This record gives sequence, C-alpha cells and structure tokens, in this order.
Amino acid sequence: MTFPTLLISNDTAAAVLTPVLSSLGSTVLRCSQGEAVKRLTRERFSAVVVDFEDSLPAPPTFPSLQPASAGSILRQAQEGIPGHRAIAIALLNSPAKVRDAIAAGANFILYQPISAAQAKTSLRAAAALIMHDRRRTHRVPVQVPVHLKAGGDKAMEGILLDLSCEGLDVLVPQPMAPATAIHMSFTLPAVGTVIDADGDVAWANPNGETGVRFLELAEEARQKMQEWLDSNQRELPALEPEEYIEGALTDLSLGACYVETGSPFPEQSGVTLCLKAEDIQAEAEGVVRVMHPGFGMGVEFVRKTMEDSAQVANFIGFLRACPGTAPELSIRPRDPVADTATSGAQEDFLFFVEMDDPLLDLLHRQEHLSQEQFLQELHSQRTGAEVAAG
Repeated sequence: MTFPTLLISNDTAAAVLTPVLSSLGSTVLRCSQGEAVKRLTRERFSAVVVDFEDSLPAPPTFPSLQPASAGSILRQAQEGIPGHRAIAIALLNSPAKVRDAIAAGANFILYQPISAAQAKTSLRAAAALIMHDRRRTHRVPVQVPVHLKAGGDKAMEGILLDLSCEGLDVLVPQPMAPATAIHMSFTLPAVGTVIDADGDVAWANPNGETGVRFLELAEEARQKMQEWLDSNQRELPALEPEEYIEGALTDLSLGACYVETGSPFPEQSGVTLCLKAEDIQAEAEGVVRVMHPGFGMGVEFVRKTMEDSAQVANFIGFLRACPGTAPELSIRPRDPVADTATSGAQEDFLFFVEMDDPLLDLLHRQEHLSQEQFLQELHSQRTGAEVAAG
C-alpha cells in the first residue's frame, strides 16, 4: 500500500524525511506554506508534514505565495476536504511547543535536527495508522451506471468506480462542490439489487471524480450491499510488519500501562496490545491517554468483559511471581470504538477493577503535568502496586 504525503519543511529536513517516507511506502510532494493551504482544499493527502516554525522561507524552486502559519496548515490538514482527515506531523525545535502543536491538530511530533534513524522510528506509527485506515475502508472496484440528483438540480448519470460500506467513488460529467447533499441510485452487478441512498459529497476533483459518503440507507439495502461487498472483495493481504509497533512495557496495572517506544501513537488513538512472557499471553484493547513524542505513551485499557480484565490480571500475577521477567510487547492500531474505558464498564465485573489505581489516575491527570513531571511521578509509583518490567 502506498500513500501520498505533503511535505512543508526546510531543505535540511526535507533531505532526511523524503527518503524515509519513501521507504515506508509514501509518495512525497514538497511545496511552500502558501501553496500547501490551497492544495489541502482540493487534493487528498494521507499525511502532512509541516515545520512548526512560522518563519520558514519558501524553497527557491517554488513561486512566492502568501505565507501561511504552520498552525493553519495543520488545521487545514484536518478540515480541508469534508470527510477526509490527513495525519498531521509537526516539526519542532524543542519540546516547549508540543502542546501548541497538538492543540493546532498535530498527531505526531518530530524534533529537529532530524536524523534518518529518528525519523523512521517516529514515522512508523504514522504509517501504521494510515495502513490500518486503508484496510478498514477498503473499497471494491466496480463500474456500473449511477443516477445522481443534487437538490433542485437536474438529474445526471455517472459511472460508479468503487464501493464500500461507507460510501462510493463516482465519475460525473461536471465537478461537484464538497458538502453538497445528493441522492443516488445504482444496481449491484450480478444480484440485481437496487440501492437508493442519500449522502453528501465528501471530496471532489476538478476532473469530475467525486467521493460520496452515505448518510441515509435503508437497513435491508445496507445488508444486501454488505453481502455483495463480502462476496466480491478481494482477500486483503496479511498485516505488514510496519503495522506493528514494538515497545518496552515499563508499568502495568489492571486499568492502564505505560510503554516506552520511539513510535508512540497520538492521544485518543485506539490500540491493541499483545503481551507475552514465556508461555503466558494476553491481549488488551486500550486508548492512548498520554503521548510523549519519541519516548512513550500511556494507555488506558478498555474493559469489555470479565475475560478481558482476567487476562490482564493473570499476566500481572505471572510477572509478580517471576520478578525480572521482561515481557514482549507489540502494539497495533485498532478501529475506534465507544470509549468504555472510563465509563465504569459493566457492573458484572467491576470487582476486577482496582479501587486504587495510581497509574490510571496519573493518566487522567496528565494534561496538568509536563512530560518531566509525569515521568517523575511515574517513576515514584514503581512500587509493589505496579508491575515494572523494565
């Protein structure tokens, strides 16, 4: 899988980042700050890398354009095309601007000067998120006529290019404006099922290629379409190594853990952690509550069933019984789900949750702490109440 990246940086950073991004499967387009805002309103990029220093000069190979702040570029990466959000990566000179960059929309942080090794380690998590999203929204190619009508406009006919459970890509005779409400009708090949649905334009290219998102679709039609997708979808390739991130588990409780890794996922990301120590294995789902760029992340567990909590409890028991054991850990992104981590879970297994969980409490207080303060308190907690594996 390849993905496009828009790069807005000085020459030194670009010389390092371009080959690293290429090695992770990205095609890289470099432009000035002023040009970036325009491109983000009409082109889809999987990732946007921008120097967070507002004084960044335009490269000499690009025309002089109205300068744009790094913050506005990061926001445009999230809002430029309705229904599409690019992974935003900010380049900083020091940790002092981390919170400002994240508040502006940055998902990942890279510190300058950048080395190739640091860049590849940090960007692996971004590539994993992009690959996971591509897999989740995988589309089935299909070419059949589709009838479209936007508001009071005259009905027109387009060619359906591909279809997913979330929407479709269609080629229409004239460009359409993003956010336009639209009604569509088409027939699924072979089975003859007619799909009538309401949606809106998520993105549109000048050549007439348009992405439409489903908003209203009858349940029976949705089921028929899902059956057709399941029977016509090519088998997805196995997860690639880049979709797994390795880390060192340093702190673990029934409610949370802290992982040291050079590739932390952004805050609020859903993750699945696979833990292994000798013959004991556990898998836990969680939500990233704190991200320390280039260093690590704190994950709060999402407890769905008694078995989920029991797996973590058994793993903690094994580590306590075998001090000095260093567990193996791999992390991969997961689909967003309802955030039950802090909702009290279900009363049937509340007895599994520690009434006093200092690690979980620390994650909930992280917004009021600097990285140094957080790590100092984390280190002070490493007593018999938590399992420290490193």
